[in-house]
Amino acid sequence: MASTLVIIPAYNEEACIVSTVKELSKVAPQYDYVVVNDGSKDSTAELCRKNGFNLIDLPANLGLTGAFQTGMKYAYRHGYDQAIQFDADGQHSPSFIEELVNAMNETQADIIIGSRFVTKQKPKSLRMLGSNLISTLIRFTTGAKINDPTSGMRLYNRSMIEQFAIRGDLTPEPETLAFLIKRKDASVIERQVNMRDRVAGESYLTFSKSIAYMANTCSAILFSLWFRR
Repeated sequence: MASTLVIIPAYNEEACIVSTVKELSKVAPQYDYVVVNDGSKDSTAELCRKNGFNLIDLPANLGLTGAFQTGMKYAYRHGYDQAIQFDADGQHSPSFIEELVNAMNETQADIIIGSRFVTKQKPKSLRMLGSNLISTLIRFTTGAKINDPTSGMRLYNRSMIEQFAIRGDLTPEPETLAFLIKRKDASVIERQVNMRDRVAGESYLTFSKSIAYMANTCSAILFSLWFRR
């Protein structure tokens, strides 16, 4: 059986982190996990230590990219075959992890996306308009159809873990998906999952940051992709 690590980046998640990890341990105890505390200003790290959680405590806030790369380096150095990005805020349900792992084992895909929009339609909203634009740009630049490019629930195989561990320019964002498909011939498939609303804590993306995120992502897919090797 392939060994799988659940990577949980956490920034100011004192209201959610305990329930998230405990649910993960109850529903999917067969998988290892690591919480990467991204320089939180609240008691996230303290709560993790108090509950005996497997924790990497970063001394400063690096952002989602830095926290996720830290988790991938951990996965690489400890020899995991697969690693999955998992939100600390409770939006991701651990009940879907096994389905994604089974899909990777069956298809030998490099990346499995836990997608909200395989069998369900996207709602009509400004945010989904941005998602559609990113999907279109990925299709235009790589030929791959990705229905939910902004999903944060992604499972990576060993070769993808290695890429994140040894390179400093890969992010857990749609432009990296496009890069890995275009430049590394990564195979990417999607599986339907359901996601819950955040109930507490602080998101990496505020409204203003979301607008900048969409603009930067589209720019990266259109331009940066052609200059990265």
